[in-house]
Amino acid sequence: MYKYLFGPVPSRRLGMSLGIDLIPTKVCSLNCVYCECGETTNLTIERKEYVSYNKVTNELEHYFKNNPAPDYVTFSGSGEPTLNLKIGDIIKFLKSNYPYIPIAILTNGTLFDQKEVRTELLNADLVLPSLDAASELSFKKINRPFHTLNINKYIQGLIDFRKEYSGKIWLEVLILPGYNDNKKDLKLLKDAFVKIKPDKIQLNSLDRPGILNTLRSATRNELQQIADFLNLDNVEIIASAPKRKEIKSYRKDTETAILETIFRRPCTLDDLSEILGLHKNEINKYLDVLESDDKIEIIRQSRGIFYKIKK
Repeated sequence: MYKYLFGPVPSRRLGMSLGIDLIPTKVCSLNCVYCECGETTNLTIERKEYVSYNKVTNELEHYFKNNPAPDYVTFSGSGEPTLNLKIGDIIKFLKSNYPYIPIAILTNGTLFDQKEVRTELLNADLVLPSLDAASELSFKKINRPFHTLNINKYIQGLIDFRKEYSGKIWLEVLILPGYNDNKKDLKLLKDAFVKIKPDKIQLNSLDRPGILNTLRSATRNELQQIADFLNLDNVEIIASAPKRKEIKSYRKDTETAILETIFRRPCTLDDLSEILGLHKNEINKYLDVLESDDKIEIIRQSRGIFYKIKK
């Protein structure tokens, strides 16, 4: 059992993805209303060695001695990975010891206005930042940032990173109906996309329940209408959750373990993580599929969101 590695996770975008979590739950520079990992408990932009370099590299050495190589090693998890001061050193360790495995960074991109953060990520093969809004009002409404962050510095950081970085950038945009799908917000986003010049712009919708119970997922048709409005060659809509079952890292035993657990009693994401010993991000991937297959349903209670077998 690893503490800082999880998976491999059946990723819709990255195939068989080994996750690295460099941040304790839930330390982040944003407190997004849609976050599937729950409320941010430490809203911060303070960079430090939240998880030690040695502990992570020891786990990586053990993993690669005993397991097949994944399609990607992905920095992601329960918070913002660039908050860890050692992320650049861990990327260098991976490139020195396992150069044949591509590295992906899932980041909110809010710290890219810092030159040192951009420099630390230059050795990654793929960076997947997010940008859900290009106006200050919508940014604060959707992402609820640390108080010193602002949208202009956020976007400029992404523009600067594109100029310095030779790898691929896939920019993810989470579409929330009623929040960022109006023409004014979409026009501002398009202007930002043109300046940032990502290789791909990936439109995504809510898979798991967010923090606010008033949120709803954008439909495939709504996403297509937004793609048509943007009228950019590099816009794509993220594939639906059931596609995960076609990925080689998708494990039926994990799916079965989740179903057997919630058959006994409804469980929250935290409950499932503790009972099964799996990272929340990994469990969420399977919950996406199970809900899409109509095998489970969601109940909101005072203690949080519960999952139960659908009768």
